Amino acid sequence: MPRYTAVLAAMSATVRAVKRVKGLPPTRAALNVTPAAVTRIRDLLKEKPDAIALKISVKQRGCNGLSYTLDYVSEKAKMDEEVALEGGLKILIDKKAQLTLLGTEMDFQESKLSSEFVFNNPNIKGTCGCGESFSM
Repeated sequence: MPRYTAVLAAMSATVRAVKRVKGLPPTRAALNVTPAAVTRIRDLLKEKPDAIALKISVKQRGCNGLSYTLDYVSEKAKMDEEVALEGGLKILIDKKAQLTLLGTEMDFQESKLSSEFVFNNPNIKGTCGCGESFSM
């Protein structure tokens, strides 16, 4: 019998194309998470006691083709990749999103007008004007 992951809520994120630094080999890490993002993930998971992690997925949408989504999940799916964070926190990466995230930095940024997760991704070819969708 197949197991399904319960999705508790959804969030969106901004994507930025970043240039690779010449002379440095590409990183093999699935995802690098900044301290600001870890703090925000911890705060979000405290508000959802049924959630074990945030899960990153990629969806077909937006004016440039693909978009990352973040969901609360109550269990790990069979093909999810797990990224362990400090303090026992974790992020799950959906099977379809794994290759799009290699070498990406996940950050959390706040300004007077917004607060959002930002994916600084060296692998993307282009983004839309608002930064919500990207192409590979």
